[in-house]
Amino acid sequence: MLKVNSVPIMQVTMLKAKLHRATVTRSELGYEGSCAIDGTILDLSGIREYEQIQIYNINNGERFTTYAIRAEDGSGVFSVNGAAARLACPGDLIIVCAYAILNAEEAKAHKPTLIYFTEQNKVSHTASSIAVQAA
Repeated sequence: MLKVNSVPIMQVTMLKAKLHRATVTRSELGYEGSCAIDGTILDLSGIREYEQIQIYNINNGERFTTYAIRAEDGSGVFSVNGAAARLACPGDLIIVCAYAILNAEEAKAHKPTLIYFTEQNKVSHTASSIAVQAA
């Protein structure tokens, strides 16, 4: 635990951004690694190039860690590269998440950026909280 003047400071890992139900457009096994994401989407989400991301594959249940790189703005690209290309194929639906470590005070006010997609990787809507549906 982090301490300031011998006082423990609690840190919490919070969801920073979520790209929900994006469609994988390419998988490049021979590439060095990473996930190329449309630059406009990176800007909208606040995910930085080379930032660590988690990818959750809705189609096959695979979950893996990589980093984001910038693809052409407006391209709709979600390209899973390197060894991770074995974990996601073109057409698979994925969730991409980035997290931030915040102190307890920062966490109280924090709201994530949530971006939802159409089948063509166009943004359908954004939000800052997850709508819970009644059973």
